[in-house]
Amino acid sequence: MNQLKKSLVLSGHKTSIALEKEFWVALEEISKNQNIDIKKLIEKIDKKDRNGSLASAIRVFILKNI
Repeated sequence: MNQLKKSLVLSGHKTSIALEKEFWVALEEISKNQNIDIKKLIEKIDKKDRNGSLASAIRVFILKNI
C-alpha cells in the first residue's frame, strides 16, 4: 500500500503524517461523524497519552472507532 504524506500545523508546530489512503479516508469519516475538523481530531489524538509515533496513534484510534 502506498502512503499519502500530509503536512499540517499541530499546536503551533509543523509536522507531516504519512498514512495509507484508507486510513486518511477512515479518519475523515470519523471526523465527519464526530462533527469535528480533521486537524482538531488529529490534535486530540496527539495530546492523548500514546506510545510510538503519531501515525501509529492515529491508526489505533481509527481501529477503536470504526
